[in-house]
Amino acid sequence: MGMTITEKIMASHAGRSSVSPGDNVWVNVDVLMTHDVCGPGTIGIFKEQFGNDAKVWDNTRIPIIPDHYIFTADSKCHRNIEILRDFVKEQGIRYYYDPDFIQGEGMPNPYLDPTKTTYKGVCHKALPEEGHCRPGEILLGTDSHTCTAGAFGQFATGVGNSDAAFVMGTGKTWLKVPPTMKFTFHGQIPPYLTAKDLILAVIGEIGVGGATYKTMYFAGEGIESLTLEDRMTLTNMAIEAGGKNGVCDVDQKTLDYVKARSNRPEWEVYRDDADATYCYEHEWDLGTMEPMVAKPHSPDNKDLARNCTDVKLDRAYIGSCTGGKITDMIFAANLLAGKTVKIPSYVVPGSTEVHQDMLKLGLNGEPVEDVSQSVYAVLEAAGCNMGAASCAACLGGPEDTFGRLNEPINCISTTNRNFPGRMGHKEAGVYLASPLTVAASALTGVVTDPREFVDEPIATGSAGVV
Repeated sequence: MGMTITEKIMASHAGRSSVSPGDNVWVNVDVLMTHDVCGPGTIGIFKEQFGNDAKVWDNTRIPIIPDHYIFTADSKCHRNIEILRDFVKEQGIRYYYDPDFIQGEGMPNPYLDPTKTTYKGVCHKALPEEGHCRPGEILLGTDSHTCTAGAFGQFATGVGNSDAAFVMGTGKTWLKVPPTMKFTFHGQIPPYLTAKDLILAVIGEIGVGGATYKTMYFAGEGIESLTLEDRMTLTNMAIEAGGKNGVCDVDQKTLDYVKARSNRPEWEVYRDDADATYCYEHEWDLGTMEPMVAKPHSPDNKDLARNCTDVKLDRAYIGSCTGGKITDMIFAANLLAGKTVKIPSYVVPGSTEVHQDMLKLGLNGEPVEDVSQSVYAVLEAAGCNMGAASCAACLGGPEDTFGRLNEPINCISTTNRNFPGRMGHKEAGVYLASPLTVAASALTGVVTDPREFVDEPIATGSAGVV
């Protein structure tokens, strides 16, 4: 019987010729990521179980990427950064991306130049940028959205602090092989859709528990037509359906990016066998799909954007690991160019590299000589509130977090979750949507189908390519 991508990766890392769904296997882990929220807890368990003088299994395979509670005056958040700094120094961790502007108490001043700081921003965006994502590998992280990295043809999933501490000390873990669900998209992505619409359609079809402990495999020529960054949106939100991991096929877009970025020279590409077995299959025609939203308070509460024009909005938010990539920013900026937002709109780059690209790239994704024509300048001129790279209000955070919903208001957002309290106030209503739909809605003050503003393909050029 043939195997899927996930099954082949797990078999390889378990030293076995084959595995089947339901098998429990010991696997060797390639990369373990942690950040400022779960890192201190993981470190505490590691020291408790392995000893205060214990050394990590490989100090070149544990990237530590602070990103969640960065721009806040909360002293507990600053304490977490200090714990990470001490551990990094003690262990000689090679890849630590320090928010070097956090010094002492109070609200830290953001980096003045995104190219002149060791801080990187959201871990799920920084991981591929800094060369930690490769096809055929196993990447674990102390964050549920670690599944984002499956866009690069690898097995990537989130783990708890205890599991992460064990991996930190041994480089191994115990996993059950998940069955694979196959989601096939036919046709080419139309100009008014992005991957956010696709994944909201999937989650709306199967429900937030429909993929529990299963692999979500995204296939078809429709997926091939997406940018690599847009594929990251698909795999990022696999967890919103309960998925163990999300994965896409490796193509030339993947290989070009990884070859240009990887901090290790070798990897192996796996593909599904022709006779691979799936526990569920569903197909869509991109030509018939329409812009989607997920209404409060669940990612599977799907509806068409055009059905929600009676929803009055108080805020728009463009950012997060799901919607803060440079191509997301280009999509939004093209809709907002030359116009003015009607409601308070917040923009948060997913990483400092995205921030820099926003400053140097134009609406077509290519470098501009006149900074007034940059993506950043266009969004700012439209009246958007511009923030520094971080998770920011995606998960609420302390009350002084940029863009946080501190009142019971309605917000349309490119983020990935809309549970009560996720972005702040427990009575706030969050509508999940693509950057195109969020930008269109920011212009009108109500949920708006982006087809009112876009009918031609939006070029993204070299943005996010390598």
